[in-house]
Amino acid sequence: MSNLYSRLAAGFPDPATPFAHLPDGSIVTYGDVARRSAGFAHMLRALGVGVGDRVAVQANKSIDMLMLYLGALRAGAVFLPLNTAYTAGELDYFMRDAEPALFVCDPATLPSIEPLAKAVGVPRVETLESLAGQAAGQPSGFDDAVREDGDLAAILYTSGTTGRSKGAMLSHDNLGSNAFMLKDAWAFTGDDVLLHALPIFHTHGLFVGTNTVLAAGAAMIFLPKFDAQAMLAALPRATCMMGVPTFYIRLLDDPGFTGDLVRHIRLFVSGSAPLSADIHREFSERTGHAILERYGMTETNMTISNPYAGDRIAGTVGMPMPGVSIRIADPDTGAALPQGDVGVIEIAGPNVFQGYWRMPEKTAAEFRDGYFISGDLGLVDERGYISASSGAPRT
Repeated sequence: MSNLYSRLAAGFPDPATPFAHLPDGSIVTYGDVARRSAGFAHMLRALGVGVGDRVAVQANKSIDMLMLYLGALRAGAVFLPLNTAYTAGELDYFMRDAEPALFVCDPATLPSIEPLAKAVGVPRVETLESLAGQAAGQPSGFDDAVREDGDLAAILYTSGTTGRSKGAMLSHDNLGSNAFMLKDAWAFTGDDVLLHALPIFHTHGLFVGTNTVLAAGAAMIFLPKFDAQAMLAALPRATCMMGVPTFYIRLLDDPGFTGDLVRHIRLFVSGSAPLSADIHREFSERTGHAILERYGMTETNMTISNPYAGDRIAGTVGMPMPGVSIRIADPDTGAALPQGDVGVIEIAGPNVFQGYWRMPEKTAAEFRDGYFISGDLGLVDERGYISASSGAPRT
């Protein structure tokens, strides 16, 4: 059973169990997840989206966007989330490159998206609001498409500093293996409630946050974006939080953020950018919690993490995660370097992507002896902890 949704759903709790607590006070249960994702899957089929077709989405964060993501998995389509800040010129490139069978947007952007999509041959444009309304009237069950481990589940475009954006192809097993590994490595259970304020157009919010919660049968407090006051109000109901360094910096700047407020939290995770040792120490002094910093990429999901049970060392991203192989290599020769030497971080494992969409030469150039060349520099210290920093720009 390689369809990612089917793998996740096999462990879903009782249908009445909460999955998402929404800002308006409503609750989406696991039964709702199954029903609403089925509705979206039916609608995708009705709109002519076939197995392997791309479904591009540029929409504001909402629970319907998550249900569309799960519906796309169930239908065997390839989910393509796009940053809401992308310009018309960037969207033109993504549409031409990915050739989506369907583009989904917000009502406010429909007037600008429709002519752009028509000009590049995208056959269908729908608003997420309209699609959700139509999906609500569909049957509550769906026969999930059979997918192999290497079949694509999603494409995420990377925003490199040089050259054009590249579509990282992520398979059902790339995402599934990482979700279940993270569930175990970070001790997620059905009792957890994740405070989710991250965007869902990239790996951190969509895959690390959402897939891990689903794999554990846990719940989330689903906020549309980071807002310090909303976070302070929600933290007493959460057991864990995932964020980027700026989340933690802004919380520390708020006098309402105290150790008593988060004494019950079991886990704070930081990623997507380096967390300074100063912020790590200040957070620990204020709250008694050591933030768990980890390292991942669009192309590889999560690969390195400070331990859940053990020392979380400021200024490091920890050790290789279970099932992931990390080596520090000479950037030019690829030769493995001894402990303490700085080299390029290279990654192998079931989490590593299938390559760049329609860029076979670029894909081949980014792998060496079965390892993906991250382009980031790192070293392994005497305790086995890895420190990472950005390397030369990757094109």
